[in-house]
Amino acid sequence: MKKTVLFLFVFMASLSQAQEQKQIPQITVSGEGKVSVKPDHVVINFGVENSGKDATEVKKLNDETVDKVMKFIKKFGIPASDFQTTNVSLNRNYDYEKKKFSFNASQSITITLKDISKYDSLMMGLVDNGINNIENVEFKSSKIEDYKSQARKLAMSDAKHKAEDYVSVLNQKIGKAILISDNSQALFNEPRYYKLAAASMSNEAPMETLAAGEIEVTANVTVSFILE
Repeated sequence: MKKTVLFLFVFMASLSQAQEQKQIPQITVSGEGKVSVKPDHVVINFGVENSGKDATEVKKLNDETVDKVMKFIKKFGIPASDFQTTNVSLNRNYDYEKKKFSFNASQSITITLKDISKYDSLMMGLVDNGINNIENVEFKSSKIEDYKSQARKLAMSDAKHKAEDYVSVLNQKIGKAILISDNSQALFNEPRYYKLAAASMSNEAPMETLAAGEIEVTANVTVSFILE
């Protein structure tokens, strides 16, 4: 009796394992979606920096310049919600060759310019009012979430089309998707950074120094379909 029970137990365990190992016919493919976007605003990060022997004088000089810059920004018509101070620092440095201390004061400001056509006149005014450090320029789109959605849909369509191409040769069809993986590390490419052209630092008339180009929004997926 014990042998019979043991046999049934082993048989049922083997049957269960066989069922678990039964594979569902399927195909796994990758898909990619891309959307080219024309940016509608630009984020500019710049700063004012001064150095000297006395901390108080250096900080005062930097503050006076920043005050001029802030007043220009407001006069230019940038809304208060579209610019802000992002960093303020005062550092003491030591010159080992001269064996003397010096001080460096800096302040960074970020502006969101919603009319890209005004970029050159804005930058010329900022330079004229004392900024001496342009850190980066980043193009963005206010509708980026919509473009991300479009890219994801295109990626899924691309995956489905690839799967249909593969199985059509075998006179088969694809069924429901049983697994979808989003492989997108970033749905849009790295921001494009630009330095202000040297000519714009001079007293010449404003020039075209910025190429906005396009932002490429991408999505990548891996999809497994049942084979019918």
